[in-house]
Amino acid sequence: MSFTMEVISPEELKTVIEEEVKPEPQEVKKLKELAVSNVAAILELDLESLEKRKAILGAMDSFGMNTMRSSSDKNNLLQVSVANLAKTGDDGGQVARGLTELHHQLKDLDPSAIDFAKSGLFGKFFHPLRGYFAKYQKADEVISDIIVSLDKGKAVLRNDNTTLELEQQALRELTKRLQKEIQLGLMMDAEIERQLEAAKARGESEDKIRFITEEVLFPLRQRVMDLQQMLVVNQQGIMAIEVVVRNNKELIRGVDRARNVTVSALKISVTVASALYNQRIVLQKIELLNQTTDMLISGTSRMLKEQGAVIHKQALEASVSVETMKQAFSDVLAALESISTYKQEALPRMRETILQFRELADSGEQQIRRLERGQRLGL
Repeated sequence: MSFTMEVISPEELKTVIEEEVKPEPQEVKKLKELAVSNVAAILELDLESLEKRKAILGAMDSFGMNTMRSSSDKNNLLQVSVANLAKTGDDGGQVARGLTELHHQLKDLDPSAIDFAKSGLFGKFFHPLRGYFAKYQKADEVISDIIVSLDKGKAVLRNDNTTLELEQQALRELTKRLQKEIQLGLMMDAEIERQLEAAKARGESEDKIRFITEEVLFPLRQRVMDLQQMLVVNQQGIMAIEVVVRNNKELIRGVDRARNVTVSALKISVTVASALYNQRIVLQKIELLNQTTDMLISGTSRMLKEQGAVIHKQALEASVSVETMKQAFSDVLAALESISTYKQEALPRMRETILQFRELADSGEQQIRRLERGQRLGL
C-alpha cells in the first residue's frame, strides 16, 4: 500500500486490497499456460484407467484446500484477537478510560470557570486563587497517575499493532495465493468449456465429455466459488485489522496529544490565571490609588479656589492706607522736633548745673584737705 494522507472509505480500502493481491501480468501468463496444460492433460485422460481418473479427481478435490484451511485458521484466530484488541479502544479500555478521566479532571480545573473576582461574605473569608491552587495541586497527583496509565496503555497499543500488522501481512499473502488459485480455476473453466465444444464438434466419446463435465468442471466451479468466498472473508479480516490498527494509532496520538499538549496547556492556563489574578489585584490597588490622588487634587484645587480669594481679600484689607502712613510720619517728625527743641532748651541749664556741681566739688575738696592736715598735726 502506497503512502497517503487521505482517509479512504471501506469500499476504497477493499479496492486497494484487491489490487494488492491481484496477480502480476507475468504471473497471469504463467497461470494461463498452466491452465491450458492441465486441461490438455484432462482431455487426454484414458477413462479406462482408474488410477489416472483418481489422480485427476484427487487433484480437483485438493485444489485450493491448503490455502482455504490456512485462511480459515488465521481468520478464526484473528476473530478472537481482533475482538479482544478492539476492547482496548472502547469505553472499558485502559486508554479510553484514562482519556475520559483526564477530560473530567481538566474540565474541573478549567480556570475560565473559576470566579477569581468573587466578592461578598465568602469572598472575604476564602481566597479564590489559593483555593484554586489547592484544588490544582490535589488534582495534579491524579493527572500524573493518569499519564502513567496512559503511557502503559500506549505501549500495549504499539505492541498490539505490531502483532496485528504481522498477522495482516500473513493474511495478505494467503489472500494473494487465493487470488491466483481463483484465477487458475477460472482460466481452466474457460479452457475446459472451449475444449469440450471442440470435442463435441469432433464427435468425441459422450462418456468422456460427461465425465469431464460432471466430475471435473462441476467440482472445479464449486471450488472456485468456495475460494471466492474465502477471498471475501480474508479481505474482511484484513479490513478489520486495518480498522483496529488505525483506531489504535489514533488512541496513541490521543495519548501523545494529552501528554504533550493538553497537560501543558493546563499548566499554562493555571500560570496565566495566577498572573491575571495578580494583575487584577494590582490594577485594583492602582485604581484605588488613582481615586485617592484624584480626591487629593480635587480637594487641593477646591481649597485653592475657596481660600485663595479670601487670602487676597485679607491681604488687601490688612494693608496700611496712605493717609495712615502720612499721619504716622507726621507724628514721628513732630516727636523728633519736640526732642530737638527740648535738647536745645536743656543745654544751658545743663551747663549751669555742671558749674554749680564743680563749685561744690572744689569746696568739698578744700574741706577734705583741711581735715587731712589736722590729722597729721595730731589735732
